[in-house]
Amino acid sequence: MSLSMYQASVPVFVRLLGNLSSVLEKAAASAEVRKIDPSVFINARLAPDMFPLARQVQIAADAAKTCTAMLAGIDVPSYPDTETTFAELQARITKTIDFIQSVPAEKINGSEARTITLKRRDKETVFQGQPYLLTYVFPNFFFHITTTYAILRHNGVDIGKRDYLGQF
Repeated sequence: MSLSMYQASVPVFVRLLGNLSSVLEKAAASAEVRKIDPSVFINARLAPDMFPLARQVQIAADAAKTCTAMLAGIDVPSYPDTETTFAELQARITKTIDFIQSVPAEKINGSEARTITLKRRDKETVFQGQPYLLTYVFPNFFFHITTTYAILRHNGVDIGKRDYLGQF
């Protein structure tokens, strides 16, 4: 049995974004119990030249919604990057999951060879759909989710590998 582009993308995004949401819930609870201003976690970084936690979450959500839209050949929704609280980050994750689940599988399936053009500040990069998902989006998506996890773990939030992986 072959794996469709939909099966390889949307369920993975939904699962990991859900796990990210759970990790953020634990972080908010940890801040409350430990009497730490939640903005300490929201603005925390692993290194001075890295993005803070809020931006890590925004980029992970953007990777999922952008990839889903690009594979489906539809417009990518634009979300302003204004989240400064756990509640706002949770809302962004929910909005992202709602969007990617609204895209029908038949729009994504068959996109293995679809031309995907990424326009960045200084250049354009052209991919075919499958390599775009597997070699560009997934590493980027997992990096930002993992970095969010690492920021929180580094700041003493009681989370572990099972929180990252989610329940089976």
